[in-house]
Amino acid sequence: MLANVLEKPATVENPLREVSKISSRVTDAVEDGVRSASQAIRQSRHAAQDAIEEAKHTVKQRPLQAMGTVFAAGVLAGTFLAWIGFRRR
Repeated sequence: MLANVLEKPATVENPLREVSKISSRVTDAVEDGVRSASQAIRQSRHAAQDAIEEAKHTVKQRPLQAMGTVFAAGVLAGTFLAWIGFRRR
């Protein structure tokens, strides 16, 4: 084993080449991750905008049902918060 090490001339170029390869792979992976995250953010933003537009349309078409839904959500939230408050005492 020692003979193998002594036979090969020690050069600095081989480790530098390996470091360069690793660096380029890491850079590519980070760029791919950033691209994927940006795409996911764009898709989420579009989905949220679509949901908002659909909610606006539904409220315009059925205002009484929308008011009833909001009232029921408020009652449930208030009941839940009151229950949490009484449990802490």
